Amino acid sequence: MIFLISALIGSATLILLLLLLNRRLRRSLTAPREPILYTLAEHGLSGQAIRIPTQRHRMLDGWLLPGQPNQGLVVITHGWGANRELMLPLARPLQAAGFSVLLFDARNHGSSDSDNFSSMPRFAEDIDAALAWLKTQPDLSIKRTALIGHSVGAAATLLAASRRADISAVVSLAAFAHPDGMMRRWLAEKGLPFFPLGWYVLTYVQWVIGYRFDAIAPVNSIQSIRCPILLMHGSEDTTVPPDDAKALYERRPHHEVILRILPGEHDASDEIGQHMDELAGFLKHHLVPKQAI
Repeated sequence: MIFLISALIGSATLILLLLLLNRRLRRSLTAPREPILYTLAEHGLSGQAIRIPTQRHRMLDGWLLPGQPNQGLVVITHGWGANRELMLPLARPLQAAGFSVLLFDARNHGSSDSDNFSSMPRFAEDIDAALAWLKTQPDLSIKRTALIGHSVGAAATLLAASRRADISAVVSLAAFAHPDGMMRRWLAEKGLPFFPLGWYVLTYVQWVIGYRFDAIAPVNSIQSIRCPILLMHGSEDTTVPPDDAKALYERRPHHEVILRILPGEHDASDEIGQHMDELAGFLKHHLVPKQAI
């Protein structure tokens, strides 16, 4: 009897500890919400605020920046803990180059609706929602479309593009190669040993998001993308090492994949700005009908 009681107490204690650990993990892995500070008019840009329905009856806030006729459309997805406003340094020159640009806040980011958790696959769901909304806009649905994403948004962009045949070009900015590697780096930063604690964290995260890491890993999803791809990565990136970009390039599905390792860190917006001519040229080549160039 004493043994049974001890076993029950031990089991209850273990369950309680796991519940507390799970709650702590949820809190640690929750993306910070950066508010939108200024309107498009205050940024000196022309465009309109939009609302996009997404999964689980949530709504996404976004901006649609109009471009010139027949110049194509670009959907930009921010990274973890960022928002659409932080992507304006990329959107502004693209609009100036003639492209229509759609920016949106993923769930739990910016001014979009909250949900019970964020994940890279949910970022991809929100990209699909933005593309579905575009098809309801008669002036935009016929335009060729490109996807651009940064960091987690880039990984989600690769995942979304791998499932579609209606994307004309993809630009990945600092995408990680595999969630397992990203999580192991996070564990190392926290000083947590992989076994048994790290192993449990990876298992728990996969259970929460509803996907095995292999099923959503960019090194795997990139192999199913049919359109041209531009991979851009900062050479001094310590959040996602440039070796991840090289791993993605090694798994390229066809010859129309370009790898560019640029000076800069994870948020290499200034350095990418110096290469906007190349980026805009890549998009123009694949989005603009030859007779319109």
